[in-house]
Amino acid sequence: MVQATGRALAAARQSSVEQLFAFVTSAIRDAANRHQVLDRLERETGIRPQFLSGQDEARLTYLAVRSRYGWSAGRLLVVDIGGGSMEIMLGRDAEPELAVSLPLGAGLLTREFLPDDPPTGEQISALRKHIRDTLREVVDRIRWEGEPARAIGTSKTFKQLARLAGAPPQRKGPFVRRALSAKDFGDWVPRLAAKCAAKRSKLRGVSRARARQVLAGALVVKATMKALNTTSVEICPWALREGIMLHYLQTKLDHIRELPLQPVRPGEIGGSPREEPSRSS
Repeated sequence: MVQATGRALAAARQSSVEQLFAFVTSAIRDAANRHQVLDRLERETGIRPQFLSGQDEARLTYLAVRSRYGWSAGRLLVVDIGGGSMEIMLGRDAEPELAVSLPLGAGLLTREFLPDDPPTGEQISALRKHIRDTLREVVDRIRWEGEPARAIGTSKTFKQLARLAGAPPQRKGPFVRRALSAKDFGDWVPRLAAKCAAKRSKLRGVSRARARQVLAGALVVKATMKALNTTSVEICPWALREGIMLHYLQTKLDHIRELPLQPVRPGEIGGSPREEPSRSS
C-alpha cells in the first residue's frame, strides 16, 4: 500500500496536480491495525488518507450514478461491490432514500470463507449461507420501498462479470450500453468455482489481481439479484471516484458562486396591476 501510494503521488506530481484527495474505504477502515497502517503511510509518504464511512461511500456512489443517468431515470436501485463492503442505495432524488453498507466485499469474503484455491464445496456452501443471512437484514426494507425503475451495478466486480457474460470490452468506449443478466452469467458461477485463480485470470475481462476474489463477487451478485427480484442490472462506469469528484465540484461551486438574489415584498410595492381593457364583441 505504501508503494501504491508513492506511485500515485509521483504520477500526481508529474501531471502537475494541484489538489489530491486521498481516502481509504472499508479495507483499511475495518482493519484491526488501521492506525498502524495510516501511521506508516504518513511517515513514509507524507500524507494521511481520510476515512470514508460506509454511509459516505454509499451516498457518493449514488451521487455519481444519479448524475450519470439524470433526473428522468426515475427511482434507481444501485449496488456497488468493493473489496471490503457492498453498498446498496435506492432513491429518485439527489439524496438516496435508503443507503446501507454491508460487509460483503469480494476480497473480505474470499479471505474469510474461500481459503483454498480452488475452494471446496463446503466452503462455497458456507459462503452462500453467510451472504443470504447478511442480505436478509435489508431485503425486506428495499422491497417495501417499491419497484425501482432501473437496477444499476457499479464496481470492477460487475464489470468483470458482465464482460464474462458477453458485454462489450472497455475499448469500445464508456458510452456503449453494458448489462448483466442473471441468465447470462448464472452458468459462470460453477465454472469459476471449478478453476483456480491462475486459470480464472486467463478468462476475458478478469484481471490477475482480482482473479482470486471474482468468485466471491459472483456469489454476492447472484444472491443479491435473486433476493431483490432483479433479473438484470445495467453497468454504470461511474462509481465512488466520480462521486468524490462531483461532490467536490458541487461544494466548490456552492461556495464561490453566491448569487445576489433580492426578494420582492409585494406589500411594499405601490400601485395596482395594470388591467387590460375589455374587448367588446
